[in-house]
Formats: sequence, C-alpha cells, structure tokens
Amino acid sequence: MKANDQHTQSTHDEQVEHNEAEQQTAAPADEHNEPTADIPVEEAKQAEGMAPEEEQSAEDPRLAQLEKQVEDGQQRLLRAQADFDNYRRRTVKEKEELAKYASSKLISELIPVVDNFERAIAAAESGGDKESLAKGVDMIFRQLMQVLEQEGLKAMEAVGQPFNPEFHQAIMQVESEEHDEGIVVEEVQKGYVIKEKVLRPAMVKVSG
Repeated sequence: MKANDQHTQSTHDEQVEHNEAEQQTAAPADEHNEPTADIPVEEAKQAEGMAPEEEQSAEDPRLAQLEKQVEDGQQRLLRAQADFDNYRRRTVKEKEELAKYASSKLISELIPVVDNFERAIAAAESGGDKESLAKGVDMIFRQLMQVLEQEGLKAMEAVGQPFNPEFHQAIMQVESEEHDEGIVVEEVQKGYVIKEKVLRPAMVKVSG
C-alpha cells in the first residue's frame, strides 16, 4: 500500500509541475495579447504603410511650388519698380527739355523778321528813299504780326466797346457827346489776348 501511495503522490507531483511549466510557457503569449501602450505617431504611420520620409517628400513639391511663386512675385515687383523709376526719370527729363526749348519754334519763326529789320536799318543808314523805307517797315510789321497770330496772339478791338475791367484798364474818364457813359472812346495802348486768355489789358479812356 505504501508503495502505491508513493507512486500516486509522485505522479501527482509530476502532473503539477507539468501544469506549472505549461502556464509559464503560455505567459508570454498572454502578455503579448494584453493592451499595449500608446504607439508613437511615426510608428503608427509605419504601421499604416507610410513612412515619415514618404509624407515629407509628398509635401515638398507643394512647398517648393509656393516658394517659387513667392520668388516670381518678388521679381515681378522689382522689375515693375525699376520700370516706374525709369519712366519717372524720363518724364522729368522730357519736361525739363520742353520748358527749356518751348520758345525755340517761335524764335525760329521770328528770325526772318529780324533779318528784314536789319535790312531796313541798313537801307536807312545808306540814305535810301524814305517812302520805300516806310513801306519796308510796314511789311516787316505785318510779317511779325502774322507770326504772332499763328501762335494765338490777337489784338483787342477796344474803341466803341463797353468798358470791361477784365479786358480794359481805364486811365482816364472823359466827357463825350458821341458815346454813352461807360464806353471806351480812345485806346492809349493796345491790349492782346492769346488763345482767349488776356495777355495784356488795353489802356483806355472811358466816357463819363
């Protein structure tokens, strides 16, 4: 009986040891199935099949395109600024030249008049015919007035017109039986307008 009891006890102990060994062997598998800690983002992306380098490479073309657009915009702005500066300098220079040589056209047209005056003076000094000299001077005067009229100059017709302070400068008030009060009766100095603008008012005498 004792031998059988010992054999039964030994068998029971071996069974217990065998069960404990199986439990120890199965423990790592259970631990693997336990909930894991938070997985890093990069590892999660790797688990999803996309590496961080792959995502960065996918964003690089868009970033490079935006940088190129910004650079192109800056270059266009610099070119536009340079063009504007050149235009401004050119415009200022043209205005200065225009103001400097604005009278060159008129002067070139007056040079022939000066030539004729010189001829008239030379004829007078040489003792030429006075009547011919007077006709020559009259022709020169008409030539001069023609040039000035082409530039828009026009003499006022003041005598017989109602006095107008915008066109006339009264220097004297006189009694007149031929004119009503406030009428220009005599022109002491001619007045001129240039293209409808008063260049010089006429000096006149006005009836009182």
